[in-house]
Amino acid sequence: MHVFLTGATGLIGRAVAGALLEKGYAVTALSRSPAGAARLPTGVRHVTGDPAAPGPWEEALARSDACLHLAGEPVAEGRWTEEKKRRIRESRVRSTERVAAVVRAGGPAVLVSGSAVGIYGSRGDEILDESSAPGTGFLADVSRAWEDAAAPARERARVVLVRTGIVLSPEGGALPKLVAPFRLFAGGPLGKGEFWQPWIHLADEVGLLLLALEDARCEGPLDATAPEPVRNRDLARAVGRALRRPAFLPAPEAAIRLALGEVADVVLASQRVLPRKALALGYRFRFPEIGAALADLLR
Repeated sequence: MHVFLTGATGLIGRAVAGALLEKGYAVTALSRSPAGAARLPTGVRHVTGDPAAPGPWEEALARSDACLHLAGEPVAEGRWTEEKKRRIRESRVRSTERVAAVVRAGGPAVLVSGSAVGIYGSRGDEILDESSAPGTGFLADVSRAWEDAAAPARERARVVLVRTGIVLSPEGGALPKLVAPFRLFAGGPLGKGEFWQPWIHLADEVGLLLLALEDARCEGPLDATAPEPVRNRDLARAVGRALRRPAFLPAPEAAIRLALGEVADVVLASQRVLPRKALALGYRFRFPEIGAALADLLR
């Protein structure tokens, strides 16, 4: 199988590219600059282009058997100016529209498109899964438009919308920022720490992307989160145990909102998400529990 991969130079993209090669797939990766090729695993074919704009990359996509579409402007890096919010939305929606148009016209038979648990909004203690209605807020609106943009591809392809939670990896993303204060003996929960956080080990994120690609039964939304979401206070305790550091210094919610602005709504969102579809399909999580996941990631 020949897989076309967007977002290939990101944390998840690099990991899934390596996993695809290990399984014997041919991989063509799209990135916006020629320098992106240097960050890809050896054996990946590289094409340059912007997935939100027309270009020769569309021909490479059309010749592929499947597409993993993971491109998108980082959400939690920097404050949300109006320009930043525009980039977050357009990088996802416009690129998905173009990818879906190629698939609809006769390209790959499978489209696995990125999405996010942000679609659920902040819902307190409510248990959420793929059947739950979308929530409210900026990221919920963006995620809904992001998923809708993939809809035209359903006319001739199997489409999976992978709603990813907080991906944990020592190589980037949320984990290095999370553990930094603990290493300085200043770690603890955010505010009261009562909100739920849907996390996933990078190895299981890759595993679920492969499930979405390979299992013909998998279609529509797929929650990419561990089966045991945790409250923030319990996540803080687990990090403290893994690093043998105290975890009792809370960061005041007011200070978080002052420092992050509107991004704090994402950081403090409560999302008790369960991956019911993945479990029903028989996926076995390598790291279903936060303690074991952190022990592996922080050893």
